[in-house]
Amino acid sequence: MSRFESPASRQRVLIAVSVIVLVAIGGGVFFWSKGSSTAAGSSSTDVASASSSGGDDSGVGIMLGLAKTAVAEKRLVAPAGSNAYEFYLSVLQLDPQNKIATDELHDALPSATADVERAINDNNLDEAQRELSLLREFDSTNYILSLLGGKLDAQRQIQIRQDEARAAAMQAQQSAGNGSML
Repeated sequence: MSRFESPASRQRVLIAVSVIVLVAIGGGVFFWSKGSSTAAGSSSTDVASASSSGGDDSGVGIMLGLAKTAVAEKRLVAPAGSNAYEFYLSVLQLDPQNKIATDELHDALPSATADVERAINDNNLDEAQRELSLLREFDSTNYILSLLGGKLDAQRQIQIRQDEARAAAMQAQQSAGNGSML
């Protein structure tokens, strides 16, 4: 069974390829326009620095540059498609032995788990599930991720009970309204 057969893996590969293409197009436009660094803006500077940070043609350098920028901007696990974890995981797909990506993923794990817990506490459960799945993809045996998974499940159960109670109250209110009209 191939590594790229799961939908999540295909999605990450598609995202990685899309990012590489966009960076290449952006770099081409930047060099074609030959604008000054002040006229080009900070996004062109980010693209240029991201593409020059690795120096290889496989896209690993580009992805490492994008991941480094995402870490500096505190985008560890969110937003979807533009965060450090997804970039570093894309690097590991291209180069499974990449020590930089592995080390950075380990270093970012405590802060990333705090982001997941914050999403759970804010009752943003779908986002928390996405972020937790992303972290588990890197380290499926981490006990903190297991604890967060339990907390997420418990919060989902609480939300289900609250929704059921609201539905029952609305139904009782509707029944009382129909009974008074007869």
